[in-house]
This record gives sequence, C-alpha cells and structure tokens, in this order.
Amino acid sequence: MTGTSTKALEGIRVLDMTHVQSGPSATQLLAWLGADVVKLEAPTGDITRKQLRDLPDVDSLYFTMLNCNKRSITLNTKTERGKEILTELIRRSDVMVENFGPGAVDRMGFTWDRIQEINPRIVYASIKGFGEGPYTNFKAYEVVAQAMGGSMSTTGFEDGPPLATGAQIGDSGTGVHAVAGILAALFQRENTGRGQRVNVAMQHAVLNLCRVKLRDQQRLAHGPLAEYPNEDFGTEVPRSGNASGGGQPGWAVKCAPGGPNDYVYVIVQPVGWKPMSELIGRPELADDPEWATPEARLPKLNKMFQLIEEWSSTLPKWEVLERLNAHNIPCGPILSTKEIIEDSSLVDNEMVVTVPHPERGDFVTVGSPLKLSDSPVEVSSSPLLGEHNEQVYIGELGLGDEELRLLKSNGVI
Repeated sequence: MTGTSTKALEGIRVLDMTHVQSGPSATQLLAWLGADVVKLEAPTGDITRKQLRDLPDVDSLYFTMLNCNKRSITLNTKTERGKEILTELIRRSDVMVENFGPGAVDRMGFTWDRIQEINPRIVYASIKGFGEGPYTNFKAYEVVAQAMGGSMSTTGFEDGPPLATGAQIGDSGTGVHAVAGILAALFQRENTGRGQRVNVAMQHAVLNLCRVKLRDQQRLAHGPLAEYPNEDFGTEVPRSGNASGGGQPGWAVKCAPGGPNDYVYVIVQPVGWKPMSELIGRPELADDPEWATPEARLPKLNKMFQLIEEWSSTLPKWEVLERLNAHNIPCGPILSTKEIIEDSSLVDNEMVVTVPHPERGDFVTVGSPLKLSDSPVEVSSSPLLGEHNEQVYIGELGLGDEELRLLKSNGVI
C-alpha cells in the first residue's frame, strides 16, 4: 500500500435511489471505491431492511450486506418540498442511480431532460429488467432475468428441468455492469464536461455472462458439440450438467465420505492424462490408443469421469485436491457456504469480513473483490434509516434545525 490517503473515487458524490439488490450492489461497489454514496430512502425505508430478518426489529442481513459504506437520508419525493430537496440533491451530485420500475422517475417529474437542466454534468444510471420492446414492463426478478438471459435453459442436467444458479447473476451481476458504465461515463466527462445516461438491463447483463452458450448455439449448425457429454443434440444448446463446455473437459467427481458437497471439480488437459491415469490406478490407459488422445477420450467423457470418480470417492476432497495439485492437474473443491465463511484465506484476503453494526452487533459480509493498491477498502456498517438526515440536510444543504423538525412532522423526511 502506498502512502496516499485518497480513494479512487474521492470527491465523487452519488445519489443512490436504488433498492433491493441490483442497484444497491452497484452503489456499494462505488462506495468501496471511495465515492460518497448517499442512499435516499422513502421514510419507510428500503423494503429489504425488513425482509428475511433473522433478528426482530433490526435491519436484515439482506440489507446490511448490500449497503455498507453508505449514508442514509429519508425523503418523500411525492411531496412538493420533497421534489425541491431532490432537485437540490441532484444539483450537487456527480452520479444518480435508480432501479425503479420503467418510467417511475419520469412520473416524479424528473425526466432525463429535466435532470440535465438541473445538472448537465450528472451521470444518470438506470438499472431495468429489460430493454425497450415487448418485455419492457415485465416485472424483473433475479431468476426471471436468468430465465430470459440464457442461463436457465443451459443449466442443469439433460434429463431434468432448467435450473437457476445460486450466483446472483441477474441482480449483482447487473450491478457490476452498471458500475462499469458509470465509471466509463465519469471518465468521458473528463473530456466532454457533460454527464450522460447509462442504461443497463438485467436480461442483457445475464446474456453477456452467457456468451459462450451463444457461441455453442452457432457451432451446433456444424454438428454435435464433442466436448459436451450429451449423446443427442437437437437445434438448441442442451443442459450439460457439470461439463465445462470449454476446450478442456471437466466434471465434479464424488469424494469420501459422500456428503452433499464432498466433490472436487477436475479438468483433464492433454498433459494431465498420464499422471491422472497413474493416480487412478490405471497407468495402462496413458498409452492405450482408445484413451491416449483427447480425440479418443471425447466420445467417452462419461466413462472417463466415472473411472476418476471410482478413485476419488475413496478419499476426502482435500486429499484428492492435494494429489491432483501435486501433478498440476486443474481442480477445485466444491466449497459449501459454511466452508467459505470459515475459510481463513478468504478472511486474509478481506473477502469475508466481520463488520460491527450499532443494533445487531457484528455481522459477516463479503468484502470488496476490487483490489486497488492506492485505494484500499475498509468495509463499514450499513446506515440506519435516516441516520444522516441532519448531516446532509443541515450540514450540506444548509437547511435550519427548525425546518428539519417541520419536514419530519410533515412527513417529508
């Protein structure tokens, strides 16, 4: 770490009008990069403060894990005074982010044209479910985006239903895409002096993450996909279980004692076949023309991984891992959520962090995956509802104590 005390986005003010997951995941990354993120909430608060609570009357982990390093203010933007205050907040912000339903901010009276009038330098980012077209007004949820972005149809086993992935590629995946757009717009502003609109749709972000499946859809026109374990191919990319779908075949093989996550994912590269055949006690397969080359193995991937599993299922996954790594065979244990939260290397890398909270005590959350040498991240607690009303409205907007009391009694904040 260098001696600098500034952060990458120091001096950038973000008006965070997002809620639930896709938007808050984006603004939390901006906060971790050093932006001053002011989360504007209705007086009732972001709905996730009360969702999936594990403790009564305390902000849920759903909320706290998506809103670290932010400040919170409350504002009823349906009131006239609320609209005036929102105008002032827009005027003094560099970035505004929202993920309301289509047209909601326009209906508040804040169209893009109006926002540009208030602040021509602002970067106004919107996260929506879909782009313009027949899906525009569909309600978007995480798994709806997975369904419509190409993920679900290609996830699962051939003889089973389409499956959702545990990774939140629809919500948090879109948040990362939004951050990329916001940073690009801020960079372009350095040259043009102008802000701009940034639009990211959840369906589009999922599709971007599923590009290899579109690659394979086009390859299907020229025949079956040899690196897939499937026997029959139609006109669409099939679900292919745990196959890597890439240039090197891979699979999750069972380990002892056979628990739900006693598996190691192993990839068989050409150079790895000889040591693999020795490890599994079948050294003769290294030179057997039926097995010796990738071309010979591809038609019988299921049988190959079955042979490997007969060996791996007799050993604990960490021992399997050790033996495979000794021969530089690409592999990784299936880590359960419990194992991840207890993983000392993830703690050492500040990817699993413990954060104090004024009401719930300590909670564990995910740290910043973006590691910048000159912009270190210290994860701090999510804000209580309206915790920074006085700081922002009096200290920064210059409202008086008496007006703040009136705003509260009149339901404006």
